Amino acid sequence: MTTWNIDPSHSTVGFSVKHLMISTVRGRFADFSGQIALDEANPAASSVNVSITASSVDTRADQRDGHLRSPDFFDVENHPKLTFVSKRVDGDLGGDFKVVGDLTIRGITREVTLSASYDGAGKDPWGNERRAFSASTKINREDFGLNWNQALEAGGLLVSKDVKIEIESQFVKAA
Repeated sequence: MTTWNIDPSHSTVGFSVKHLMISTVRGRFADFSGQIALDEANPAASSVNVSITASSVDTRADQRDGHLRSPDFFDVENHPKLTFVSKRVDGDLGGDFKVVGDLTIRGITREVTLSASYDGAGKDPWGNERRAFSASTKINREDFGLNWNQALEAGGLLVSKDVKIEIESQFVKAA
């Protein structure tokens, strides 16, 4: 078993959601940390643990970001962290695999499945071993208490219930 720490300067935790039912708005979280424990001989024994600072949400629109931090959405005063803790890993860590775990947002925990892939390995100029992985999933935000919305005059909702989560991550082998 080897331990790897996420390199936040070479990783992205992003999301996208439909706005007005017609366009996609993208955002990201700027502050997060995490670790993976890799068991190459027994991939099912591998694990992932990630913590995201809710107030670091960034959609490139200050007013929208403020609203996302409010009790209407993330309620960062009462729920400062979003977390993901894996329960199991299914598949070959050298290709495409699934990571099943508990996602907690606003103090509500639901099981989600991340579709993941191994993107490669290498050494940086300072001799550190690195590995890269991508992962994605789709959640219903209302399952996590993110219920705020507005009905549109023409029908539909201002913000879709479905949120796509996309992660591009690079990890450094722990010393």
